[in-house]
Amino acid sequence: MALLTVRNLSLGYDSHIIAENLNFSVNKGDYLCIVGENGSGKTTLMKTLLNLREPVRGQILFGDGLKKNEIGYLPQQTAVQKDFPASVREIVLSGCQGRCGLRPFYNREEKRLSEENMARMGISEFANRCYRELSGGQQQRVLLARALCATRKALLLDEPASGLDPKVTAEMYGLIAGLNREGITIIMITHDIAAAVRYTTHILHIGAAVFCGTRDEYLESDIGKLFMMQKKGGEQ
Repeated sequence: MALLTVRNLSLGYDSHIIAENLNFSVNKGDYLCIVGENGSGKTTLMKTLLNLREPVRGQILFGDGLKKNEIGYLPQQTAVQKDFPASVREIVLSGCQGRCGLRPFYNREEKRLSEENMARMGISEFANRCYRELSGGQQQRVLLARALCATRKALLLDEPASGLDPKVTAEMYGLIAGLNREGITIIMITHDIAAAVRYTTHILHIGAAVFCGTRDEYLESDIGKLFMMQKKGGEQ
């Protein structure tokens, strides 16, 4: 059974539908990139998958042992969040909150997990540093380590390389690809179609037209060819 199955899903807010009749599934080990025009509902879709927003219509089904509280989430950062006055260790450890239940403290295993994920992301040396003192790329590694504390199965990432310079962007995408090779399922929103084509196994395109399939199928589709051409034209 798929980790995640979406059936006839319509998205919106205040009775305004921004995407409808979405149907797709995500299997264990997939790397799905969600692309589309601005305002097409990509972030709304991700928040709906996370149960942070109610769907207008349709179903989201979890399978293969995946539970709603076992999904790691890296949202887009706001200016306020970038200036958050907490230590790196505190922020990474907060990713274990879903494991605590009603327990008001972190246990030894959760603390070990946070240390392990800081090492995994190469940020152990910053553990006692204030988060707001770090560079943008370092902050994203902190948030990725935090998301990993919530899951061993699936990560939902909303523009994880937004605002980063090309070198740091490449490093971030490399880290995410490495996690996928370890068996973690990735669902990522990106405006960077070049990165999506390089790393992804599947692409979901939402907007005026909808497509979901493998990377190669997308590149051969009319919608994929048109979107790639528009992106290349916009970069010139």
